[in-house]
Order: sequence, then structure tokens, then C-alpha cells
Amino acid sequence: MENTIKEHIKAFTEELGEDIDLVAVSKTKPKEDLMQAYEAGQRIFGENKVQEMTEKWEALPKDIQWHMVGHVQTNKVKYMAPYVDLVHAVQKMKLLKEINSRAKENDRVINCLLQVKIAEEDSKFGMSPEELKAFLNDEKLSEFNNIRLKGLMGMATFTDDEDQIHREFQVLQDLYEETSKTQPDFSILSMGMSGDYKIAVQHGTTMVRIGSSIFGAR
Repeated sequence: MENTIKEHIKAFTEELGEDIDLVAVSKTKPKEDLMQAYEAGQRIFGENKVQEMTEKWEALPKDIQWHMVGHVQTNKVKYMAPYVDLVHAVQKMKLLKEINSRAKENDRVINCLLQVKIAEEDSKFGMSPEELKAFLNDEKLSEFNNIRLKGLMGMATFTDDEDQIHREFQVLQDLYEETSKTQPDFSILSMGMSGDYKIAVQHGTTMVRIGSSIFGAR
């Protein structure tokens, strides 16, 4: 497995090039697996549980960028605020307020993405396009000096219907291009996972989240 993880990292890095960031989604994986990816040059890792991510942050090299890719409870923000680099799944003003508060306590600015629901299945989280526009127009945002909104994130429906995935990613691409005109810090469009990242690349993604194709099935 050691060589396989390294080989997968190298293959993805070459395929994606310099314009698309690779987030190695390492949730549930042991630190040894992360170190194999690290030794192959990987520096961005994604986790979906704050406690697990914090334990790995404490044990692993400090030049790793830690991304929270899962749903975050406000009462867990304080544990990741000292170190988290990017929070992918912000969809509530309450959560953003808490991230800002905890970032201020740690004298940091924390980068965040707003999650948009583009999938037709009910299991996915996120704002509707209308809610996103209202969110970005909320005057409260101007009070948050310790967060930086860096872009959008979304997940397509888990389906073999590639036309549907194309449609859903196109919605997010259009939203990103539209909102970027009024959001000067927007530079990240995070979409695409192991099963659909090739389609996401066709729709302008700047960041893909790859787990099983690097580390194997959970």
C-alpha cells in the first residue's frame, strides 16, 4: 500500500497540474497512510471530524494544510481554530460567526468556502442559489474581520448519469463566475471527488477532494 499511495499522489499531481489543488481526503485513515502521501509531496489533507483532524495535526508535520471538508458543529469550531486552513462547508451565518470569533481569539484569519446544494438527492447539505445570493448580501459579513470567504464548494449527485453531473457542476460553475464579480477574495471552486473529478475539471474546478482513489476504500 505504501508505494500505491505515493504512486496515486504523483499521478494525480501530474494529471491536475499547477492550476488545480489536490485535497487528499484522509478521514478514518491512519497517520502512517498520511505520511506516505506527505512523503510523495502532498501537503493538503481533508478531514470530516474535528477531533480526528486535531489529533493528526498534533502528530504530523506542521507544514500540512488542514481542510475541514465535512459538516461542522459550532461547538467544535474552537478545537480547530488554532490551525485549520480552510473550512469547506459553511452554510449558516451562525457557523461563520463562530469561526470568526474563534479565529479572533487565536489571532488568525480563517479561510472559508460557502457550500451550495447542487445535487438533486436529499442527502447533501448546502444553500440554494437564492440563499447564497442573500447570504453574500447580508450586512453582517462586513463585521467578520477574522474570516475570509474564498469561494464555493458543492457535491454532485452520486450517480452514473454523467449528464446529470455535468448539469449540476455547470450550476455551480455559473454561480461561482457570477458571485466572483462582487467577491474580491473568491479564488476557489471546490468540486469533484474520486468518482466525478474529471467532469469537475471540465467545469473549471480549482480544487478536487480525492479520498478512496488515493487511500483505498474505507
